[in-house]
Amino acid sequence: MFKKVAIFSGGANPALTADICTALELSVGRSKVSRFSDGETFCVLEENVRGVDTYVVQPTCSPVNDNVMELLIMVDALRRASAGSITAVIPYYGYARQDRKVAPRTPITSKLVADLIVAAGVNRIVALDLHAAQIQGFFNIPFDHLFAMPSLLDQHLREHYQKDVVVVSPDAGGVERARAYAKRLQGALAIIDKRRERANESEVMNIIGDVEGRRCLILDDMIDTAGTLVNAASALMKAGAKSVAACATHPVLSGPAVQRIKESALTEVVVTNSIPLRDEAKATGKFKVVSVARLLAEAIRRIHNSDSISSLFV
Repeated sequence: MFKKVAIFSGGANPALTADICTALELSVGRSKVSRFSDGETFCVLEENVRGVDTYVVQPTCSPVNDNVMELLIMVDALRRASAGSITAVIPYYGYARQDRKVAPRTPITSKLVADLIVAAGVNRIVALDLHAAQIQGFFNIPFDHLFAMPSLLDQHLREHYQKDVVVVSPDAGGVERARAYAKRLQGALAIIDKRRERANESEVMNIIGDVEGRRCLILDDMIDTAGTLVNAASALMKAGAKSVAACATHPVLSGPAVQRIKESALTEVVVTNSIPLRDEAKATGKFKVVSVARLLAEAIRRIHNSDSISSLFV
């Protein structure tokens, strides 16, 4: 089916790359990434890519700086090996929260990373559930922004949360996303009003909507330290919710996140495999992982065949 196409895996999520290749009936491109004793990253391609349309699957998750550099170095190796085209498939875009100046004399690191990726030689970007959609504008190359909604709905949410659920946005910025899920699940919508006093800390202030006696599903794009999520779950239970679950695309789970979720009122947390789930998170028994491999595989298939992928955006 495919002529002159190769899919390479960065070190951040090789299992996802393998699943994408399985869906496309391809083998993972042969490459080797290693590090010198001083920590420098080195990459060698072990197959010919001259004139080949290449795809590098690499979420820039923790350790973020190592994975960003690995992506850049792999792209440079492909460019110098005369690859026909280079598409970076970035299921999770690190530094996405630094998309604007939040105080005087601060950087916009999301734009800096975009410039580095383009300078390395990437011709196209495929990303999944960006923290801020305007990051697309930081790139002067084609950018396909996909959403995990179809995978989450089809593989888990429709079966377990249809009709009798209240979809909860943990902040005002996520209302549009929560409304879209509520519409497709035929459920109600609620919003949590919060105020953040300092980075990675939040305080729930008020709940807008009726949650008493209802099953609640908190919806977000990522779970980082889980402070917002746990506080929201606690507030919903105090407001009379029957049960509280959560759904997010990216399980960043930094710092005390896993322990907080383990000790919280959350019945389950549904996430995707855009980032590999940590072992301690798996051990809690609260996490349900949904695969986005087929979604990304279909995007790659359509890009390679020059077909429209607009139907994958919803």
